[in-house]
Amino acid sequence: MSAAEEGRSLGELVASATAELSALMHDEIALAKAELQAGAKKATIGGAAGVIGIFLAISAVPLLSFALAFWLNNWWGISLALSCTIVGGFYLVVAGLLFLLAKRKFGGVSKPERSMRSAKETAAVLSSVRPHPRPVPMDKAGSST
Repeated sequence: MSAAEEGRSLGELVASATAELSALMHDEIALAKAELQAGAKKATIGGAAGVIGIFLAISAVPLLSFALAFWLNNWWGISLALSCTIVGGFYLVVAGLLFLLAKRKFGGVSKPERSMRSAKETAAVLSSVRPHPRPVPMDKAGSST
């Protein structure tokens, strides 16, 4: 059955289509909001779990350090003070190696020479550009408007 047979005019059909399209858009926006809220909730839980995990890992370092010192004390018969000094010295050596690695990696970073050169060339070209006057349109009588 056609729209004419149903007795609906073209204006009524356009209004109906517009209303349905508007409702569809509102539904799509509501769906997007719901998906974003679910994603935000997951991200919040994941972020909190990550922070707690980092805190627990950092908290474990002193405990494991003492455990290693006590192990050295019991296994090798070294005094507890010397065991703690050995563990602390080991950490200092590891930290020094990591600092050297970081220094080497940061030292290898260079300035973005090509990007800087390109930006300077672009600035030089743009600084020499002059605006071109646009022609004024003429009306039918031959005068400018």
